[in-house]
Amino acid sequence: MKITKKVTFFAKESKIRELKNLLETMITASKNEFWCLLYDIFWSQENKQKFIVIESWESEETLKLHQNSKHYKFYKKNYEEFCENKNSEILEDLVD
Repeated sequence: MKITKKVTFFAKESKIRELKNLLETMITASKNEFWCLLYDIFWSQENKQKFIVIESWESEETLKLHQNSKHYKFYKKNYEEFCENKNSEILEDLVD
């Protein structure tokens, strides 16, 4: 069953550029994963500290494969030093 997540990041005020650069490294690598259905990152124009990732994977298992990838592990190891706050939520399609 498909899984879609929204992940919101709030960069530390002095680390906006660093968080943006780190998140950018995830886009192509994640989209190139066979089981990736959607992977987009948005930068709020009202709050420059806010980034939103919308990602969709074929299943919970393929999300776990993504989370074991080299690029994901690099991001996971490094994002906290740039991030003031992060929250995630699972989304459900209104219509399948």
